[in-house]
Amino acid sequence: MPHPARLIDANANRAREGLRVLEDLARFSLHDQGLCERLKAIRHDLVAALGHLPIDRGVLLAWRDTARDVGTGNQTQAEGSRAGLPAIAAAAGGRLAEALRVIEETAKVLDAPGTVREIERLRYLTYDTAAAVERALGTGRAQQWRLCVLITGSLCAHHPWERIAECAIEGGADCLQLREKELDASELTIRARALVDIARPHSVPVIINDRPDIALAAGADGVHLGQGDMRICDVRKIAGNSLLIGVSTTNLDNARAAAMDGADYCGLGPMFPSETKPKPTLAGPAYLRAYLADPACARLPHLAISGIHPANITGLVAAGCRGVAVSSVVCGSEDPAAVCAALVNQIEV
Repeated sequence: MPHPARLIDANANRAREGLRVLEDLARFSLHDQGLCERLKAIRHDLVAALGHLPIDRGVLLAWRDTARDVGTGNQTQAEGSRAGLPAIAAAAGGRLAEALRVIEETAKVLDAPGTVREIERLRYLTYDTAAAVERALGTGRAQQWRLCVLITGSLCAHHPWERIAECAIEGGADCLQLREKELDASELTIRARALVDIARPHSVPVIINDRPDIALAAGADGVHLGQGDMRICDVRKIAGNSLLIGVSTTNLDNARAAAMDGADYCGLGPMFPSETKPKPTLAGPAYLRAYLADPACARLPHLAISGIHPANITGLVAAGCRGVAVSSVVCGSEDPAAVCAALVNQIEV
Protein backbone atom coordinates (compact mmCIF):
# COMPACT_ATOMS: atom_id res chain seq x y z
CA MET A 1 0.00 0.00 0.00
CA PRO A 2 1.47 3.38 -0.98
CA HIS A 3 2.26 5.81 1.80
CA PRO A 4 -0.29 8.66 1.96
CA ALA A 5 2.52 11.16 1.46
CA ARG A 6 3.28 9.68 -1.96
CA LEU A 7 -0.37 9.97 -3.03
CA ILE A 8 -0.58 13.53 -1.75
CA ASP A 9 2.66 14.62 -3.44
CA ALA A 10 1.87 13.10 -6.83
CA ASN A 11 -1.65 14.48 -6.95
CA ALA A 12 -0.71 17.89 -5.61
CA ASN A 13 1.74 18.16 -8.51
CA ARG A 14 -0.91 16.93 -10.93
CA ALA A 15 -3.49 19.42 -9.63
CA ARG A 16 -1.09 22.36 -9.84
CA GLU A 17 -0.15 21.38 -13.38
CA GLY A 18 -3.81 21.28 -14.42
CA LEU A 19 -4.47 24.64 -12.80
CA ARG A 20 -1.47 26.22 -14.51
CA VAL A 21 -2.57 24.97 -17.93
CA LEU A 22 -6.08 26.36 -17.42
CA GLU A 23 -4.75 29.63 -16.05
CA ASP A 24 -2.41 30.11 -19.00
CA LEU A 25 -5.24 29.38 -21.43
CA ALA A 26 -7.35 32.00 -19.69
CA ARG A 27 -4.44 34.44 -19.68
CA PHE A 28 -2.80 34.01 -23.07
CA SER A 29 -5.59 32.59 -25.23
CA LEU A 30 -8.76 34.09 -23.76
CA HIS A 31 -7.22 37.26 -22.27
CA ASP A 32 -9.78 36.99 -19.50
CA GLN A 33 -8.68 38.60 -16.27
CA GLY A 34 -11.66 37.33 -14.30
CA LEU A 35 -10.98 33.69 -15.14
CA CYS A 36 -7.27 34.18 -14.44
CA GLU A 37 -8.07 35.54 -10.99
CA ARG A 38 -10.46 32.67 -10.22
CA LEU A 39 -7.90 30.06 -11.19
CA LYS A 40 -5.09 31.83 -9.33
CA ALA A 41 -7.27 31.94 -6.20
CA ILE A 42 -7.95 28.19 -6.49
CA ARG A 43 -4.23 27.53 -6.85
CA HIS A 44 -3.39 29.59 -3.77
CA ASP A 45 -6.21 28.01 -1.75
CA LEU A 46 -4.97 24.56 -2.74
CA VAL A 47 -1.47 25.35 -1.47
CA ALA A 48 -2.95 26.62 1.78
CA ALA A 49 -5.13 23.52 2.21
CA LEU A 50 -2.20 21.19 1.60
CA GLY A 51 -0.23 23.14 4.17
CA HIS A 52 -2.76 22.14 6.83
CA LEU A 53 -2.22 18.42 6.30
CA PRO A 54 -0.31 16.61 9.06
CA ILE A 55 2.59 15.94 6.64
CA ASP A 56 5.37 18.47 6.16
CA ARG A 57 7.02 19.16 2.82
CA GLY A 58 10.15 17.28 3.79
CA VAL A 59 8.16 14.07 4.12
CA LEU A 60 6.42 14.68 0.78
CA LEU A 61 9.75 15.20 -0.97
CA ALA A 62 11.25 12.15 0.70
CA TRP A 63 8.51 9.97 -0.73
CA ARG A 64 8.84 11.37 -4.26
CA ASP A 65 10.40 8.71 -6.50
CA THR A 66 9.73 9.42 -10.14
CA ALA A 67 12.36 7.00 -11.39
CA ARG A 68 10.52 4.03 -9.87
CA ASP A 69 7.02 5.25 -10.59
CA VAL A 70 5.46 2.47 -12.68
CA GLY A 71 2.84 4.87 -14.05
CA THR A 72 5.17 7.29 -15.84
CA GLY A 73 5.33 5.09 -18.92
CA ASN A 74 1.61 4.40 -19.12
CA GLN A 75 0.33 6.59 -21.92
CA THR A 76 -2.56 6.15 -24.31
CA GLN A 77 -2.34 7.14 -27.95
CA ALA A 78 -4.60 10.11 -27.22
CA GLU A 79 -2.01 11.52 -24.81
CA GLY A 80 0.36 12.12 -27.71
CA SER A 81 -1.81 14.72 -29.40
CA ARG A 82 -4.57 17.27 -28.81
CA ALA A 83 -7.20 18.33 -31.31
CA GLY A 84 -6.94 21.99 -30.28
CA LEU A 85 -7.08 24.37 -27.35
CA PRO A 86 -10.50 23.16 -26.16
CA ALA A 87 -9.08 19.63 -25.97
CA ILE A 88 -6.14 20.93 -23.93
CA ALA A 89 -8.58 22.61 -21.53
CA ALA A 90 -10.68 19.46 -21.26
CA ALA A 91 -7.64 17.31 -20.46
CA ALA A 92 -6.35 19.80 -17.88
CA GLY A 93 -9.75 20.10 -16.22
CA GLY A 94 -10.13 16.33 -16.02
CA ARG A 95 -6.63 15.89 -14.61
CA LEU A 96 -7.29 18.59 -12.01
CA ALA A 97 -10.60 17.12 -10.84
CA GLU A 98 -9.15 13.62 -10.56
CA ALA A 99 -6.14 14.84 -8.60
CA LEU A 100 -8.29 16.79 -6.16
CA ARG A 101 -10.46 13.74 -5.58
CA VAL A 102 -7.42 11.61 -4.70
CA ILE A 103 -6.14 14.30 -2.32
CA GLU A 104 -9.57 14.54 -0.72
CA GLU A 105 -9.84 10.80 -0.16
CA THR A 106 -6.27 10.52 1.13
CA ALA A 107 -6.84 13.40 3.56
CA LYS A 108 -9.59 11.30 5.13
CA VAL A 109 -7.03 8.61 5.94
CA LEU A 110 -4.85 11.29 7.53
CA ASP A 111 -7.73 12.39 9.78
CA ALA A 112 -7.75 15.94 8.38
CA PRO A 113 -11.46 16.85 8.17
CA GLY A 114 -10.78 20.55 7.61
CA THR A 115 -8.61 19.82 4.60
CA VAL A 116 -11.14 17.29 3.31
CA ARG A 117 -13.87 19.93 3.33
CA GLU A 118 -11.63 22.54 1.71
CA ILE A 119 -10.47 20.21 -1.06
CA GLU A 120 -14.07 19.22 -1.69
CA ARG A 121 -14.99 22.91 -2.04
CA LEU A 122 -12.13 23.48 -4.47
CA ARG A 123 -13.09 20.40 -6.44
CA TYR A 124 -16.62 21.66 -7.03
CA LEU A 125 -15.30 25.12 -7.82
CA THR A 126 -12.92 23.75 -10.43
CA TYR A 127 -15.72 21.89 -12.18
CA ASP A 128 -17.39 25.18 -13.11
CA THR A 129 -14.20 27.15 -13.66
CA ALA A 130 -12.59 24.56 -15.93
CA ALA A 131 -15.86 24.31 -17.86
CA ALA A 132 -15.91 28.10 -18.27
CA VAL A 133 -12.45 28.03 -19.84
CA GLU A 134 -13.37 25.18 -22.18
CA ARG A 135 -16.67 26.81 -23.20
CA ALA A 136 -14.98 30.13 -23.93
CA LEU A 137 -12.60 28.40 -26.34
CA GLY A 138 -15.56 27.44 -28.55
CA THR A 139 -15.50 24.43 -30.82
CA GLY A 140 -11.88 24.87 -31.83
CA ARG A 141 -12.98 24.63 -35.47
CA ALA A 142 -13.41 28.35 -36.11
CA GLN A 143 -11.89 29.68 -39.31
CA GLN A 144 -11.54 33.11 -40.85
CA TRP A 145 -13.74 33.26 -43.94
CA ARG A 146 -13.06 35.97 -46.47
CA LEU A 147 -16.55 36.17 -47.91
CA CYS A 148 -19.85 34.94 -46.53
CA VAL A 149 -22.85 35.44 -48.79
CA LEU A 150 -26.23 35.64 -47.08
CA ILE A 151 -28.84 34.00 -49.29
CA THR A 152 -32.36 35.44 -49.21
CA GLY A 153 -34.72 34.39 -52.00
CA SER A 154 -36.67 37.65 -52.10
CA LEU A 155 -33.46 39.59 -52.87
CA CYS A 156 -32.56 37.41 -55.86
CA ALA A 157 -33.63 39.73 -58.67
CA HIS A 158 -32.03 38.10 -61.71
CA HIS A 159 -31.42 34.46 -60.80
CA PRO A 160 -33.03 31.79 -58.64
CA TRP A 161 -31.51 31.55 -55.16
CA GLU A 162 -29.92 28.21 -56.04
CA ARG A 163 -28.04 29.80 -58.92
CA ILE A 164 -26.96 32.68 -56.70
CA ALA A 165 -25.42 30.17 -54.28
CA GLU A 166 -23.60 28.42 -57.11
CA CYS A 167 -22.32 31.71 -58.53
CA ALA A 168 -21.17 32.85 -55.10
CA ILE A 169 -19.06 29.73 -54.73
CA GLU A 170 -17.71 30.18 -58.28
CA GLY A 171 -16.73 33.74 -57.37
CA GLY A 172 -14.78 32.69 -54.28
CA ALA A 173 -17.27 32.83 -51.41
CA ASP A 174 -16.00 30.47 -48.72
CA CYS A 175 -19.15 30.51 -46.60
CA LEU A 176 -22.89 30.69 -47.29
CA GLN A 177 -25.53 31.74 -44.81
CA LEU A 178 -29.24 31.09 -45.26
CA ARG A 179 -31.29 34.03 -44.05
CA GLU A 180 -34.99 33.51 -44.68
CA LYS A 181 -37.16 35.25 -42.09
CA GLU A 182 -40.48 34.59 -43.85
CA LEU A 183 -40.34 30.83 -44.43
CA ASP A 184 -42.06 28.45 -42.05
CA ALA A 185 -39.99 25.74 -40.38
CA SER A 186 -40.84 23.05 -42.93
CA GLU A 187 -39.93 25.16 -45.96
CA LEU A 188 -36.84 26.52 -44.22
CA THR A 189 -35.61 23.00 -43.52
CA ILE A 190 -36.10 21.98 -47.15
CA ARG A 191 -34.22 25.06 -48.36
CA ALA A 192 -31.44 24.56 -45.83
CA ARG A 193 -30.92 20.98 -46.99
CA ALA A 194 -30.85 22.12 -50.60
CA LEU A 195 -28.22 24.76 -49.79
CA VAL A 196 -26.10 22.20 -47.98
CA ASP A 197 -26.33 19.93 -51.03
CA ILE A 198 -25.07 22.78 -53.22
CA ALA A 199 -22.23 23.81 -50.93
CA ARG A 200 -20.97 20.52 -49.50
CA PRO A 201 -19.28 19.21 -52.70
CA HIS A 202 -17.19 22.40 -52.69
CA SER A 203 -16.35 22.16 -48.97
CA VAL A 204 -18.08 25.50 -48.38
CA PRO A 205 -19.66 25.74 -44.90
CA VAL A 206 -23.36 26.57 -44.58
CA ILE A 207 -24.65 28.66 -41.69
CA ILE A 208 -28.35 28.94 -40.83
CA ASN A 209 -29.66 32.21 -39.48
CA ASP A 210 -31.29 32.12 -36.01
CA ARG A 211 -32.38 28.45 -35.98
CA PRO A 212 -30.08 25.81 -34.44
CA ASP A 213 -32.82 23.20 -34.79
CA ILE A 214 -33.01 23.76 -38.55
CA ALA A 215 -29.21 23.77 -38.78
CA LEU A 216 -29.07 20.38 -37.08
CA ALA A 217 -31.90 18.90 -39.12
CA ALA A 218 -30.34 20.07 -42.39
CA GLY A 219 -26.82 18.95 -41.57
CA ALA A 220 -25.53 22.52 -41.77
CA ASP A 221 -22.20 23.57 -40.30
CA GLY A 222 -23.37 26.28 -37.96
CA VAL A 223 -25.93 28.80 -36.79
CA HIS A 224 -25.75 32.58 -36.61
CA LEU A 225 -27.42 34.33 -33.69
CA GLY A 226 -28.59 37.88 -33.22
CA GLN A 227 -28.60 39.69 -29.91
CA GLY A 228 -32.26 38.76 -29.41
CA ASP A 229 -31.92 35.11 -30.37
CA MET A 230 -31.10 32.07 -28.23
CA ARG A 231 -28.09 32.33 -25.97
CA ILE A 232 -24.98 30.42 -26.91
CA CYS A 233 -25.20 28.26 -23.78
CA ASP A 234 -28.73 27.20 -24.74
CA VAL A 235 -27.65 26.33 -28.28
CA ARG A 236 -24.85 24.22 -26.84
CA LYS A 237 -27.39 22.34 -24.71
CA ILE A 238 -29.11 21.34 -27.94
CA ALA A 239 -26.22 20.98 -30.34
CA GLY A 240 -23.11 20.58 -28.22
CA ASN A 241 -20.05 21.41 -30.30
CA SER A 242 -21.54 20.00 -33.50
CA LEU A 243 -22.44 23.51 -34.72
CA LEU A 244 -20.25 26.53 -35.22
CA ILE A 245 -21.88 29.54 -33.58
CA GLY A 246 -21.60 33.09 -34.84
CA VAL A 247 -23.04 36.12 -33.08
CA SER A 248 -23.98 39.54 -34.44
CA THR A 249 -22.39 42.33 -32.42
CA THR A 250 -22.55 46.12 -32.58
CA ASN A 251 -20.04 47.03 -29.86
CA LEU A 252 -17.19 45.65 -27.79
CA ASP A 253 -19.45 44.69 -24.89
CA ASN A 254 -21.46 42.46 -27.25
CA ALA A 255 -18.27 40.99 -28.71
CA ARG A 256 -16.58 40.32 -25.37
CA ALA A 257 -19.71 38.61 -24.06
CA ALA A 258 -19.92 36.47 -27.21
CA ALA A 259 -16.25 35.53 -26.91
CA MET A 260 -16.57 34.47 -23.28
CA ASP A 261 -19.75 32.52 -24.02
CA GLY A 262 -17.88 30.47 -26.61
CA ALA A 263 -18.79 32.04 -29.95
CA ASP A 264 -16.74 30.77 -32.87
CA TYR A 265 -16.88 34.06 -34.77
CA CYS A 266 -18.46 37.50 -34.53
CA GLY A 267 -20.41 39.54 -37.03
CA LEU A 268 -19.36 43.19 -36.78
CA GLY A 269 -21.70 45.93 -37.85
CA PRO A 270 -23.44 47.72 -39.20
CA MET A 271 -20.48 49.08 -41.15
CA PHE A 272 -22.39 51.14 -43.71
CA PRO A 273 -26.05 52.00 -44.41
CA SER A 274 -27.97 49.04 -45.80
CA GLU A 275 -31.25 48.80 -47.69
CA THR A 276 -31.61 45.15 -46.67
CA LYS A 277 -31.63 45.77 -42.92
CA PRO A 278 -31.70 49.53 -42.19
CA LYS A 279 -30.24 50.47 -38.80
CA PRO A 280 -30.78 53.69 -36.85
CA THR A 281 -27.09 53.92 -35.93
CA LEU A 282 -23.88 52.65 -37.49
CA ALA A 283 -21.03 50.99 -35.65
CA GLY A 284 -18.82 51.75 -38.64
CA PRO A 285 -15.17 50.92 -39.34
CA ALA A 286 -14.25 52.40 -35.95
CA TYR A 287 -15.86 49.38 -34.30
CA LEU A 288 -13.89 47.04 -36.56
CA ARG A 289 -10.65 48.73 -35.49
CA ALA A 290 -11.62 48.56 -31.81
CA TYR A 291 -12.50 44.88 -32.14
CA LEU A 292 -9.16 44.04 -33.73
CA ALA A 293 -7.31 46.02 -31.04
CA ASP A 294 -9.00 44.11 -28.21
CA PRO A 295 -7.11 40.83 -27.50
CA ALA A 296 -10.17 39.11 -26.01
CA CYS A 297 -12.14 39.79 -29.20
CA ALA A 298 -9.48 39.69 -31.88
CA ARG A 299 -8.74 36.01 -31.19
CA LEU A 300 -12.09 35.23 -32.85
CA PRO A 301 -12.63 35.35 -36.60
CA HIS A 302 -14.88 38.18 -37.74
CA LEU A 303 -17.21 39.14 -40.56
CA ALA A 304 -17.87 42.82 -41.13
CA ILE A 305 -21.41 43.34 -42.41
CA SER A 306 -23.92 45.85 -43.78
CA GLY A 307 -23.77 47.91 -46.91
CA ILE A 308 -20.45 46.45 -48.08
CA HIS A 309 -19.66 46.39 -51.80
CA PRO A 310 -16.55 46.39 -53.99
CA ALA A 311 -16.33 50.20 -53.98
CA ASN A 312 -16.18 50.65 -50.19
CA ILE A 313 -14.46 47.51 -48.97
CA THR A 314 -11.01 49.08 -49.39
CA GLY A 315 -11.36 51.14 -46.23
CA LEU A 316 -12.33 48.08 -44.22
CA VAL A 317 -9.37 46.11 -45.53
CA ALA A 318 -7.09 49.01 -44.65
CA ALA A 319 -8.47 48.85 -41.10
CA GLY A 320 -7.49 45.18 -40.90
CA CYS A 321 -10.69 43.46 -42.01
CA ARG A 322 -10.14 39.85 -43.02
CA GLY A 323 -13.71 38.83 -43.78
CA VAL A 324 -17.04 40.33 -44.82
CA ALA A 325 -20.65 39.19 -45.08
CA VAL A 326 -22.83 40.55 -47.88
CA SER A 327 -26.32 39.96 -49.16
CA SER A 328 -28.14 42.20 -51.64
CA VAL A 329 -25.00 43.25 -53.51
CA VAL A 330 -24.62 39.62 -54.59
CA CYS A 331 -28.21 38.35 -54.54
CA GLY A 332 -29.44 41.29 -56.60
CA SER A 333 -26.62 41.27 -59.14
CA GLU A 334 -26.84 40.15 -62.74
CA ASP A 335 -23.32 38.72 -62.33
CA PRO A 336 -23.04 37.44 -58.74
CA ALA A 337 -19.80 35.57 -59.37
CA ALA A 338 -18.06 38.72 -60.58
CA VAL A 339 -19.20 40.68 -57.52
CA CYS A 340 -17.91 37.95 -55.22
CA ALA A 341 -14.59 37.83 -57.03
CA ALA A 342 -14.26 41.61 -56.78
CA LEU A 343 -14.77 41.43 -53.02
CA VAL A 344 -12.58 38.41 -52.38
CA ASN A 345 -9.70 39.78 -54.42
CA GLN A 346 -9.46 42.83 -52.18
CA ILE A 347 -9.26 40.86 -48.93
CA GLU A 348 -5.85 39.58 -47.88
CA VAL A 349 -5.61 35.93 -46.99
